Amino acid sequence: MIRTSAPVEAPAAGAWEESVTAALLGTDRRTPPGGTPGREAPVALLDTAAVQTLRRRAGLRPGRAAERPQPAAPDPRPALPEAAARRLSVLLADRPGPAGGGRRGTAPDLMELLPQWLAAANAHGYAAPPEALPALLDAARGRTDLRPAALAFAGPRALWLARLNPEWRFALRAAPGGGSALPGPDDAERIRRLWEEGLFAERVALLAALRERRPAAGRELLAATWATERAEDRLMFLDSLRTGLGPDDEPFLEQALADRSRNVRATAAELLSALPGSALAARMADRAAACVAVDHMRGTPTIAVEAPHECDANMERDGVVPKAPAGRGERSWWLGQLLEAAPLGTWSARLGGRTPQDIVALPVADDWQGELHAAWCRAAVRQRDAQWARALLGAPAAPGAGGPGAVSLAERARLLGTLDAAERADWVAGFIAAHGLSEAFQLLGVCAVPWAAPLGRAVVDALNIARDAGSYPWSFSGVMGLAERCLDPAEANRLDGLLAVPDEAEDASPGAGGYWAEAFQRLVTTLRLRHAMAEELADRAG
Repeated sequence: MIRTSAPVEAPAAGAWEESVTAALLGTDRRTPPGGTPGREAPVALLDTAAVQTLRRRAGLRPGRAAERPQPAAPDPRPALPEAAARRLSVLLADRPGPAGGGRRGTAPDLMELLPQWLAAANAHGYAAPPEALPALLDAARGRTDLRPAALAFAGPRALWLARLNPEWRFALRAAPGGGSALPGPDDAERIRRLWEEGLFAERVALLAALRERRPAAGRELLAATWATERAEDRLMFLDSLRTGLGPDDEPFLEQALADRSRNVRATAAELLSALPGSALAARMADRAAACVAVDHMRGTPTIAVEAPHECDANMERDGVVPKAPAGRGERSWWLGQLLEAAPLGTWSARLGGRTPQDIVALPVADDWQGELHAAWCRAAVRQRDAQWARALLGAPAAPGAGGPGAVSLAERARLLGTLDAAERADWVAGFIAAHGLSEAFQLLGVCAVPWAAPLGRAVVDALNIARDAGSYPWSFSGVMGLAERCLDPAEANRLDGLLAVPDEAEDASPGAGGYWAEAFQRLVTTLRLRHAMAEELADRAG
């Protein structure tokens, strides 16, 4: 409220600046404009400031109204069933708790169920409720793993919103063409114009879309401007050729082997080595075969290895990196690159007609086995060769947990990725039955969801064994979290016998029984929630 104990004269020009100066220095040292010194000076200053503020605000001219945005594009997909829409609201409202040790309590972790819910909603072809879009975009902004499924579910309205809110601009970057419709494969003029004039992200999206539908057209588009592209752009464009990669791409990739950029040359060589019939693959096969042979002079046939003594210019042109990483010998470094790029079909003829299983079982002289098998692992993954992957993985129950070629859990996980889903699940189930869960977490991550019944039973049985053995329970929290998301919900009823608090052995971790009971209760609750979510999404009558 403005006090009126003294009249306030109209302020002269610059009165606002004088009032600010008086307030900073104090009314004892500077008399306010339009006022007098003394006890009433502070009141006069406040009155002057109030009047001037009101005048400044009243004197502002209204700004020109912004153009009203065009309505969002319609989303023709069917609406969510009512129960599923309510469930989505609950999932989006959940927030992760504070970081800390193993999660306690029996309540499901709803945010970890959101990716699965989105995948199921997209499979049914539903449209997102408009009122849920802001929360959905906020969730995707905070979690990059959610973005593909969240943006697919959100549809064109999310892109409309993203243009109005800078915090959601990631949706435009993630959408093909920055949220604008890409030209059709037969619209040559629009394709040419977008390729020549579009932003980099739009050009990458255009090339990727063409490679999916007409690989040759995408390659020809890239070839037309290849010589004028920047090195970093050439690398990204070349990487797009992985989609639809085939023998017809070989001439272009061979030319890229002479590129000025080492990274471009390396990517071109990698793509060519993924084509077993390419000339580069044949050159690498000749080089690799010269380094590996069977020595029959020993009591048992043994693989003998003679690593390259130099990395010549032709090897370097074909993608061999001459400088070894710190702590790595040059010759073993060159050998690994040759073996990785050589077609795996080379080795049966080179090593006496043996099968991959027979070759992997041969002893290797002079401590070269680790290097040799590790390179064959990388080749099997690159060439998607399931037969070699099986040989290198070995039997899941084999001593050493994984066979002679699997040098690490990460390597085994990549090899498993070359097998179909059912075979992958069976192998991991056998691994868990033989070796327990201590090394299985990374392997479980490559298995299809929901887990096949044998794999699910193997995980639950192993958890039960760990509980009965009095094992430290928090070390299994990661596997338990995976089970909540990946175990088939139909397994819930089979777990009821695990919900009681077990008797704790004398050597068990204090409180372990209660933790295990909570964890199994949370697992059962989560499985039943996932079952309810699936039913809600399937109820089109809503």
